[in-house]
Amino acid sequence: MNNIYQHFRQEEKEFIDQVLTWKQDVEDRYAPRLTDFLDPRQLHIVKSVIGTGQSVKLDIFGGYSHSERKRALLFPEYLYPTYDDFQVSVFELKYPKKYTTITHRQVLGTLMSLGIKREKFGDILLNQDRIQFIIASEMSEFVKLELQQIGKTPIQLIEVPDDSVIPTGEDWNEMQTTVSSLRLDAILSSVFNMSRQKAQTLIQHGLVKVNWRVVEQSSFLCEVEDVISARGYGRCKIILIDGQTKKEKWRIKAGVLR
Repeated sequence: MNNIYQHFRQEEKEFIDQVLTWKQDVEDRYAPRLTDFLDPRQLHIVKSVIGTGQSVKLDIFGGYSHSERKRALLFPEYLYPTYDDFQVSVFELKYPKKYTTITHRQVLGTLMSLGIKREKFGDILLNQDRIQFIIASEMSEFVKLELQQIGKTPIQLIEVPDDSVIPTGEDWNEMQTTVSSLRLDAILSSVFNMSRQKAQTLIQHGLVKVNWRVVEQSSFLCEVEDVISARGYGRCKIILIDGQTKKEKWRIKAGVLR
C-alpha cells in the first residue's frame, strides 16, 4: 500500500493517510463511513486508494449528477446505498430579485462567516436570478436558523428536492499548445494568453489555484489532470502532456473553461 504515495504529491500524503484510516474503519466496524464534501482532486485520491477491492466499496454523490464537490460513502459489500445515505440538502434563496443581485462569492462568504466549514457544503449554483446551494443535512437546521441575509439583502431559504436542482454543465474547449516548461507560470501564460510576468503576479498575489488549493510558487510543476484556475481568467485542466519538441518545448493538450 505504501506504493500509493508515489502516484501523488508529497503534500497530499496527509489526505491519503486519512483515506486509509476511513477504509480501515469500515473494515473494522463493517459499517459505512460518510465523508464531508470533497473537491474533485480529493475524490480522485479516494477512488485511487479504495480501488476496486471487494472488502470496501465506494460511491459518491453531491446533490445532482454533475456536481463538482461530492460526499464519498465508503461501505462494506453487503450495503446497497441510496441517495438518502449521502445526507445532502438543497436550498434555494428567495430574495427581491428586481432590486438586487447576489453573486457566488457573496453566498460563499456568508456561509463561511456563519462558521460553516467549506467541507460542510457543496456546490453553489446560479442560473440567471436563481441561486441554490447544497449542504450536509446535519447543518440544515443551523443554516435555516442563522442565514437570513446575504450582504444587506434579506433572504428566505426554501429546501427543495434534489430533482429541482438548477441544471448546469461545463463546456470545456480543448486546445493544443507548447510551453517552455511545465512550471505553473508557463502554463498560465500559454493557456490564458498572458505575459509570463502577469502570470507570476497573479500567482504571487494568491489568485491562482491548482486542484482547488492556492499555489503561490511560480515554479510549481504541473501534471496531467491538474485543474488550474486564475481569478478573472477562468479555469483549465491539463488533459495530456505529449512529450517534447525538437526545440525542447512541451506539447500539452488543455481544456479551457472561461
